[in-house]
Amino acid sequence: MGSERYPVRHSGIYHNLPTFDSSIKDLTAIVTGANGISGFHTMRVLLESPQRWSKVYALSRRPPPKEMMALLSPDQRSRVQHVAVDFLEDPKKIADAMTSGGVKADYIFFYSYLQPRPPPGAMVWSNSEELVKVNSALLDNFLGALRSAKITPKRFLLQTGAKNYGVHIGRARMPAIESDPQPAHLEPNFYYPQEKSLFEYCKENNTAWNVIRPAWILGAVNNAQMNALHPFAIYAAVQAQKGEPLYFAGDWGAWQGESHHSTAMLTGYLSEWAVLEDKCKNEAFNSQDTGPISWDRFYEELVRWFGVEKGISPPEEDLSKFQEFSGRAGKDTPMGYGPAPVFRSLFSLVDWAKKEENKEAWQQLMKASRGQLTDDPFQDPQANFEFGDAAFLAVGSLAMNKARRLGWTGFVDTIEALFEMYSEMGDLGMVPKMKVDKAKPLV
Repeated sequence: MGSERYPVRHSGIYHNLPTFDSSIKDLTAIVTGANGISGFHTMRVLLESPQRWSKVYALSRRPPPKEMMALLSPDQRSRVQHVAVDFLEDPKKIADAMTSGGVKADYIFFYSYLQPRPPPGAMVWSNSEELVKVNSALLDNFLGALRSAKITPKRFLLQTGAKNYGVHIGRARMPAIESDPQPAHLEPNFYYPQEKSLFEYCKENNTAWNVIRPAWILGAVNNAQMNALHPFAIYAAVQAQKGEPLYFAGDWGAWQGESHHSTAMLTGYLSEWAVLEDKCKNEAFNSQDTGPISWDRFYEELVRWFGVEKGISPPEEDLSKFQEFSGRAGKDTPMGYGPAPVFRSLFSLVDWAKKEENKEAWQQLMKASRGQLTDDPFQDPQANFEFGDAAFLAVGSLAMNKARRLGWTGFVDTIEALFEMYSEMGDLGMVPKMKVDKAKPLV
């Protein structure tokens, strides 16, 4: 029985969420990569429904930090069992750990991911072959362990992302739709071998699958290196501490252009809906908030949230001052034709984070917080700020038509989601407490 027979519901800032039949109950789930943004927030979504999800097995090398688990209620924490596994190890060892832990799984949500550091000065994701090697191994070893442990789920959900469409390579068709061909001939991408492995496993075991493809993912977890908008809270707080305005690294076109994000909680709701709907089996779905924002509107809120008294310095108009980066052109793009896209940048957040005055301002903020602000991202500028630089790249949008046609109606205002994220990051000791109580939604 599908969720379309029931009224939609709201949960905080998340609207028009599905309601499921009460006969769906006592389910068990494996969530891999439970310490990451997507894994942790999908776990939170499942734990919201104690009748439906009686047990969640969190599989990762280390248990989720106590600060993150403190975001859950005592009842929710009681239904989580962590099983320590390393998916780069032998499948038999992984299977033994799951068997010892008594792991059962009606559904599996796979979010495990490793980001090998690219060569110095190289762009994020430039080390594509290494990414393929390590991330293909994560899934292949886990699938081997499931076979060995004789754990066979009803549905296996794999999360990949917008890079499926080659948006990081060059011009891709917009909005991206799930039936677009994968530009596998242009560059190695671990999404493609992962899908192949998943499809083979599911065929062997009569298991249905889903693939979920979000864009820039938003959510509060301790390891925020891949959260592209986390660095902007740090940037705003430091600029406020120094008494300086916020500067924008891009040009006017980027400043006013619409950008789209994928809040991890909303993607978690979408993922739960996808695996529980029979009509969604063996389908891939994009995931976006469906409420675009601009840098203009985002910076306007950053100023308010972090008390930047000097406000915003307008984007630079003299194009000769920018450093330009070009993507691929012609046949080397996902579209197969067209000129190279050009991206302009005045400065790098990585370079900004290496400056002593900014490190010192952060130390002042940590001292003033009396122990509330404990994280120091300035210890590794490359790792903690490079995704912020990547966020300036306009990667287009993901169409939500397919999910909508099948009944998905979930929505969150990305500005409100960002405020919620920074608020929880404040609880985790990652960013200073904000100066205001709530966001101004884009309504």
